[in-house]
Amino acid sequence: MSAKPVLWIARKLSDATEARAARDYDVRLNPEDRVFSADEIVEMSKQVDAILPCHSEHFSADVAARLSDRVRIIANHSVGVDHCDLTALGERGIVVTNTPDVLSDATAEIALLLMLAASRRASEGDRLVRSGGWTSWSPSFMVGTQTTGKRLGIVGMGRVGLAVRKIASGLDMEVHYSNRRRLPPEIEQGSIYHESVDDLLANVDVVSLNCPATPETTNLMDARRLALMRKDSILVNTARGNLVDEDALIHALKSGHLAAAGLDVFKTEPGGNPELAKLDNVFLLPHIGSATRETRDAMGFRALDNLDAFFAGEEPRDRLV
Repeated sequence: MSAKPVLWIARKLSDATEARAARDYDVRLNPEDRVFSADEIVEMSKQVDAILPCHSEHFSADVAARLSDRVRIIANHSVGVDHCDLTALGERGIVVTNTPDVLSDATAEIALLLMLAASRRASEGDRLVRSGGWTSWSPSFMVGTQTTGKRLGIVGMGRVGLAVRKIASGLDMEVHYSNRRRLPPEIEQGSIYHESVDDLLANVDVVSLNCPATPETTNLMDARRLALMRKDSILVNTARGNLVDEDALIHALKSGHLAAAGLDVFKTEPGGNPELAKLDNVFLLPHIGSATRETRDAMGFRALDNLDAFFAGEEPRDRLV
């Protein structure tokens, strides 16, 4: 019997995922759940045939160039792969996969939470109650923005964007979207297409960012585009932090141009942006869009499915390079 492939799982994953991996692979785990440096990733690559990382492990061009020839596949435990230089890894002949589909609903739930919390001043209200500062009530107290029946603009109508639309339909929201290409009518289902992000922003009350992070979308929401948003509108981001120019967003929130923002992702992770954290009209979460027990199991299993296919000599379902 041939030896099992050696698999390094770079972060602490769900118990079910690690149990299945231990059954089928000679697995190296990370029970302390610590983050490995670039040099440590390179050193570990000398001992394994495959790596199952998260977005916290960065495979830059430099790291890709230094990885051991032993590594044959990187099966990401994520949909986004902005932490991987796909070109550099492809040039090394390393297969790269991700985990689409399985986290769309969980992420859409967080988008809804962010939208409602931002619009109804949830962060401010929570702090008020916890601090003991809630001492009175009146009809003018803690008045926020109602989202039911408003216009929702989705930037990136992929799997997550479609899941956000499904949830928003329960609030009777009119859905607008921008995308690299227009969806066919059977998928579009009456949603209003805008050829440009600029055109979308001027026509909606809430903007939900659901597009991938690429060099082209870095600082997609810069000062110019934030100024295009309707006054008193709301920005929601569950995609990647580098889609937003955070300094420009802070200015738009402080000036009163935007009513509020709901953010699950930031340019600096972990940690976030302390200047955003000072603002009452921002609802913040620590990148937990896919953090449900069901989704974590599904993500781990999807990554293992890709590894199983690869080592069986088959094409991985979610191969990117």
